Amino acid sequence: MTAAEATAPTTTPPTALVTLHDAHVVHKARTGGVFSRDRVYALTGAGLTIAPGETVGVVGESGCGKSTLAKVLVGIQRPTAGTVAYRGRDLWRMKPPERRTTIGGNTAMIFQDPSTALNRRLPVRRILRDPLDVHRRGTPREREERVRELMGLVGLPTALADGLPGQLSGGQRQRVAIARALALEPELVVADEPTSALDVSVRAQILNLLLDLKERLGLALVFVSHDIQTVRRMSDRVITMYLGRIVEEAPAAHILDQARHPYTRALFSATPGLLDPIDPIPLVGPVPSATHPPSGCPFRTRCWKADAVCAADMPDPAEAGAAHRFRCHHPVRAGETTGELVAQSAQSSSPPPQPSAPPPQSAAPASPSPSPGQSSPPPSQSAAPAPPPPPSPPSSLPSEHHPAPPTGPTPPAQP
Repeated sequence: MTAAEATAPTTTPPTALVTLHDAHVVHKARTGGVFSRDRVYALTGAGLTIAPGETVGVVGESGCGKSTLAKVLVGIQRPTAGTVAYRGRDLWRMKPPERRTTIGGNTAMIFQDPSTALNRRLPVRRILRDPLDVHRRGTPREREERVRELMGLVGLPTALADGLPGQLSGGQRQRVAIARALALEPELVVADEPTSALDVSVRAQILNLLLDLKERLGLALVFVSHDIQTVRRMSDRVITMYLGRIVEEAPAAHILDQARHPYTRALFSATPGLLDPIDPIPLVGPVPSATHPPSGCPFRTRCWKADAVCAADMPDPAEAGAAHRFRCHHPVRAGETTGELVAQSAQSSSPPPQPSAPPPQSAAPASPSPSPGQSSPPPSQSAAPAPPPPPSPPSSLPSEHHPAPPTGPTPPAQP
């Protein structure tokens, strides 16, 4: 150990803000029998730790459990099994008044569609003041001052304070939703697809606003989105979900070319703007159902590396470096390029070669003439000459070019 290392101060990891341990969420479906309805496994064995001030991105296909995970983190959805701890205390072991204060005052959520998340009958002033009234923050005068402060924080003019949500544009409504989420000064903000319902010209403004507020207020941000490129650029860590499970967790700077799970590599290879040229890894096989998930690894029905081991057991978490964990029996080897994975997937999905038909047998060669010292083969073994073609029968029809002579007596010659 060098002198510089010996004198360097030791840093302790920050206390976890929210800890998710083996969380499961199971819903009852509308299908199934009268007494035994099917179950939808929305979240299975999720484990996650969020530190103060960091940004965690969540990616995956539609229906993989991203929104369910977001609702569990802020206490909107109670897990069927497992624990959700805030600052080391289990949320669902608290008494209801304490849990309401902890969740409402320290966590907040920005929903996907602001037009349905806001009460269309209330003006903006009342929408922003409502959390302050419920939690009894400050005096009425201080609450009005806080409303003006929130509108300035998200870039809304105070003239819109008495306007209704229906009188605002999509970007302005989302700014109101962000201001309402920040009303009680939370430590954790979960943004569930905050820009998917907005025009492209407005998305950049909302994303820049979220980044600016995160830096100014020191927020911990969980960013859920289908826009993988945006998630990678905004996040410190990226979590990949598939069929209700967290299959990989890696630093955002290394997720593109150092991801070890095959699904993560396939997901990022099909994203426009990340790889040039775009060379998606083909996935074959049926997409499993959340009602009847496959045994073992949920990705095995579409994975080109799957075998009998993948069907038998769910892989345990493995580490590939600092803050890089994944679940896979046959992970992508370090250094493998996307082109190599494309070739592997195409080779595994191609049908096996069919046996070629035997070549047609050629005519038997003519027997060579015997040498002077050899005797000719017996007549029974020698090849018989081909019989001459039978004579064609006389045609019963007259020739087309030579008409048949008339029958009967010959007429006398003319003098």
